[in-house]
Amino acid sequence: MTLRTNPRPKKCGHCLDRFTPARMGQKACSPKCALGLARSDRETRRKRETREARQRLKTLGELTREAQGAFNAWVRARDHDQPCISCGRFHQGQWHAGHYRTTAAAPELRFEPLNVHRQCAPCNNHKSGNLIEYRIRLIEKIGQDQVDWLEGPHEPKRYTRDDLQSLKAKYRKMARELIKNQENA
Repeated sequence: MTLRTNPRPKKCGHCLDRFTPARMGQKACSPKCALGLARSDRETRRKRETREARQRLKTLGELTREAQGAFNAWVRARDHDQPCISCGRFHQGQWHAGHYRTTAAAPELRFEPLNVHRQCAPCNNHKSGNLIEYRIRLIEKIGQDQVDWLEGPHEPKRYTRDDLQSLKAKYRKMARELIKNQENA
């Protein structure tokens, strides 16, 4: 099908040169560029399919670790201006997202924001969370009622693949927004 009106020049999808299309839907300026464009489209499609196949092959454990990493990054960004929840100090070392109730003891609270706060590496790694001090400061921060709720019984949670992928996407987006706002402030 040929064009009846004077077509506007457009940019070639492959070499990016300007050209005047001879047919509707023409994306390349020459047959050589059309072949190059087809190859790059095939390569892009192959990469996307490979990425999707890898995502389908991930185990629930791998998806949980990825979602946990995104959640922990969000906690560290949320609490970036606060001291360690356990020892109350600021330092130049590594910061963790320390769980008050551990993921082993209460897996249902793994992604509960009230249960996780910024914690220095020495308290989290070498003092097993420094839980006595953690609890004292947690009561000051969120109140006795919330701490009692955290310490109480909870319904077990079973996360599906979709749940974990959506949690990862949600917390990655929230962390990026927090970090962007902190840089602009």
